[in-house]
Amino acid sequence: MFVFGQEVIGTKVDPYTKCEHYHSSVDIIAIKFKCCDTYYPCYKCHEENTEHPIDRWAIEERDTKAILCGKCGHQLTINEYMQSANSCTNCNATFNVHCKNHHHLYFEL
Repeated sequence: MFVFGQEVIGTKVDPYTKCEHYHSSVDIIAIKFKCCDTYYPCYKCHEENTEHPIDRWAIEERDTKAILCGKCGHQLTINEYMQSANSCTNCNATFNVHCKNHHHLYFEL
């Protein structure tokens, strides 16, 4: 599925980056995985569509644009995302506050 010109790979991805695993009204981000330079809605979609482990973004790579807002298509840096108070820095769309429970899968903390 292409969302705002970015390919987002996953299971039943919709135009807002929601997937089969996470599809509430606030599950509207996709994460670019460092290991494959590809956007996925969640770690479960990555696991289902690749055969390699997740390579986490290092702390010194937090200025990398790796978060895609599913509402407006803005690409946030990891720093912007982690400091955003769970909303898009461009359109103010609300992101799922529980995504922080998975940060350790995507980012070095």
